[in-house]
Formats: sequence, structure tokens, C-alpha cells
Amino acid sequence: MMNIGKFLKDVTREMRKVSWPKRKELTRYTITVVATVAFVAIFFAVVDLGISQILELIRK
Repeated sequence: MMNIGKFLKDVTREMRKVSWPKRKELTRYTITVVATVAFVAIFFAVVDLGISQILELIRK
């Protein structure tokens, strides 16, 4: 079984090697993700509305 102290020390060492994004990059990435999620949500809402309308026409 691995020693928890050694594990945490190894994790700390690896985290120092990580290349963290700068503030400008992080802002750009965040905007991209939010815009993509909003686009996909609107797209599926429109598709759902369209399918609902088609099903309503079929039921009548």
C-alpha cells in the first residue's frame, strides 16, 4: 500500500510542472466555453420545439 505522505509529495511535485494558462488565455477559454454551451442549448431547444410541433401536427 502506498504511503499517503509520499503520494501527496508526488502530487505536489507534478502540479509544479503543470503549465497554467495566463489570465488572458483563461478569459478567452471561458468565453469560448460559455458561448459554445449557449449555442448548443439554443440549438437543441429549437430542435426540440420543431420536433414537438411536428408531433402535434401528426396527432391532430
